Amino acid sequence: MLKAITNTSTDFSSENSLSKTQNQSTPIVLTIAGSDSGGGAGIQADIKAMSATGSYACSVITAITAQNTLGVSAIFPIPLEHIEKQLDAVFSDLNIVAVKVGMLADSEIIKVVADKIKQYSPEFLVVDPVMVATSGDLLLKESAISTLKSELFPLADLITPNLPEGAALIGSDIPTDEHQMQNMISALRQLDVKSVLLKGGHLEQDTNSNDLLIFPHHVEQLTAKRINTNNTHGTGCTLSSAIASYLAQGHELLQAVKLGKQYISKAIAHADELEIGSGHGPVHHFFAGHTNV
Repeated sequence: MLKAITNTSTDFSSENSLSKTQNQSTPIVLTIAGSDSGGGAGIQADIKAMSATGSYACSVITAITAQNTLGVSAIFPIPLEHIEKQLDAVFSDLNIVAVKVGMLADSEIIKVVADKIKQYSPEFLVVDPVMVATSGDLLLKESAISTLKSELFPLADLITPNLPEGAALIGSDIPTDEHQMQNMISALRQLDVKSVLLKGGHLEQDTNSNDLLIFPHHVEQLTAKRINTNNTHGTGCTLSSAIASYLAQGHELLQAVKLGKQYISKAIAHADELEIGSGHGPVHHFFAGHTNV
């Protein structure tokens, strides 16, 4: 049952929202995800978002995709042994504060990642349950969803499903309006995870883009004006990476999510300044360095 919703409108005027806390060493954030050869999503988007929001990004690649703005034509999972060696390499040397997990192609990869997260115990874990690309291509085998829920979700501070992903996680129909979206809250709370950011971007008929940050006993609604653009490739990767970046910088979860939503909203707003590909182009990760904002 929905106990309370706090409506939090995103403030786009803060000059300090994209800068890291001063007088501190640069926080290190790890992305564990697939590679997007087109550069708009996956590892490439994660590194751009973490860098743009003031953190140092390192990476572990779980799969190589043949991908562009038109879609995904091939997926090659990285051998388990090499994923494990990548994880050991970065964790054994770098002071990783936060981890963002994206595309994990199968159950075996999920188990390896979960085991290493348990072994090294980073302070924060954000899981973006990547299942379907913006183009509609399936990126996660259906058999792996239960493994994701049982092995990785219990370790996460936050998961960030969009509406199709949230529906897949709880076995419901994809909502078509905000009322149906709110009806998902109770079932999502049954997942073994500390908090859920349910993203409402797929409700394209709405004037605003509303997300629900679901805690065990209350819900925060985060609102931003919907931006009319076809260039939304990598939005989920970018948002979850920005949130992990802000967590690593010492922000509390709610504030990290607010700052992450502010960042992705601006990146989408400036996306049309780029002319990349002929399909769903990427968001503009480095808008702050090229425009007056």
